[in-house]
Amino acid sequence: MSNTPTGRLLVGPFNRVEGDLEVQLQVADGRVASAQVNATMYRGFEQLLPGRAVRDALVVVPRICGICSVSQSVAAARALADAAGVTPPPNGQHALNLMQACENLADHLSHFYLFFAPDFTRPIYADRPWWPEAVRRWAALGAGVTQGEHARQALAARQRWFTLMGTLGGKWPHTQSVQPGGSSRAIDAAERLRLMSKLREMRAFLESTLFAAPLEDIAALRDAAALARWHAADPLRGDLRFFLTVADDLALAQLGAGPGRTLSWGAYPQPDAGLALAAGVCEHPSASPLTRQAPDVRLVTEDATHAWLADSGGPRHPAQGVTLPDVDKPAAYSWNKAPRLDGRVVETGAIARQLADGQPLITDVVQCHGSQVVSRVLARLIELARVLPMMERWLGAIVPREPFYTPDSLPDEGEGMGLTEAARGALGHWVRWRNGRLLHYQIVAPTSWNFSPRDAQGQPGALEAALVGAPVYPGERTPVAVQHIVRSFDPCMVCTVH
Repeated sequence: MSNTPTGRLLVGPFNRVEGDLEVQLQVADGRVASAQVNATMYRGFEQLLPGRAVRDALVVVPRICGICSVSQSVAAARALADAAGVTPPPNGQHALNLMQACENLADHLSHFYLFFAPDFTRPIYADRPWWPEAVRRWAALGAGVTQGEHARQALAARQRWFTLMGTLGGKWPHTQSVQPGGSSRAIDAAERLRLMSKLREMRAFLESTLFAAPLEDIAALRDAAALARWHAADPLRGDLRFFLTVADDLALAQLGAGPGRTLSWGAYPQPDAGLALAAGVCEHPSASPLTRQAPDVRLVTEDATHAWLADSGGPRHPAQGVTLPDVDKPAAYSWNKAPRLDGRVVETGAIARQLADGQPLITDVVQCHGSQVVSRVLARLIELARVLPMMERWLGAIVPREPFYTPDSLPDEGEGMGLTEAARGALGHWVRWRNGRLLHYQIVAPTSWNFSPRDAQGQPGALEAALVGAPVYPGERTPVAVQHIVRSFDPCMVCTVH
């Protein structure tokens, strides 16, 4: 009798994930045949808000998440600013960008060292030649654990990095300095110098441990061939090269294919009204050239067909969306709705941002190998190398004693939309109020896009489709390939269920 795994497998709850996640797999002949992704928790922030004073949104909404609270704050502030017609002054815009970039880059660092890389230290890989080195660098931290040296260094670097937020916003998470008109926390000349020293501390860690090369050299890698030459020159030097060594051995580029379509709302607005990272929808079907176009937010819908949420009226734009629990709904299996763009599945995250911005290395890697486990991780690391120098420029552009905040006056009635990019991808808030009280608040978070259930047409979400074909080895109850794919999306389930 064959011992090839076949049948139903329930994986979860996942560790090293923010919130509760469960994946139901149908396995046939040692491969995942189909998957259902379940956000098992309901929170209901969208129902906490109606009836409250409009500015309460700036206090309540950041509590959605302890990882991306600044991004939630920025989206809320932009939605109110949209209705009020207010724009932050240059200093305020730079301060907001510095806060959001601080949070996003910290998330990329955490993802690589604390969430993703520890899977390579599992005993299932103990026969691989690189395993002892992986354990030395990336073993999960815990009581009595003496290895995981680079993970420990990354955690210390992350702690020092977040002291930026103390100066920029007073505290993290849930800073209250993010306002529709900019930042309520001015930065003086002495503080600007101290902040620059924090940026240089992080640059030193990245250039010594993660990349073992100057950030500018990493950002200048032009294509997959250049990356391969750089890797081959010293395959164990720095954690990016070592990751590529491990990824090549495990053929991770063949795992977790995305839908071939990515979405970014664009990141880090500039005083000239441009974006430091451009917005875009990129199509990259197999064996076809990549195309880019501007995203049309009017085409966003949320489909609740397979969510434990009311869905009368069918898919709705978030400006008209509802979030009402329906726990006995037939065929439902998640608390997550299914966001769609023009009725189609999209993937979001750092890979979407780098593709939308035309970053040449990520564009070439995706054209060669598609969006998959390696290209998702690589996009985050490239973003670290690109955005930190941007932060140095934004900080240098701040002019002490000039305004950081434009006073605003919210109308009694208003309707607005706030779009931004959290570390995990496209985030949108839609708000409406009357007589100074909130009537409507809807949120579409990055993991809602990536971890969506099926929609009315039966289309699986991005992760559900990416898991199909993943190998399941005899005896595995939590298949390691499934873990790699899930973590390559860097899920945040508390944001998903708001």
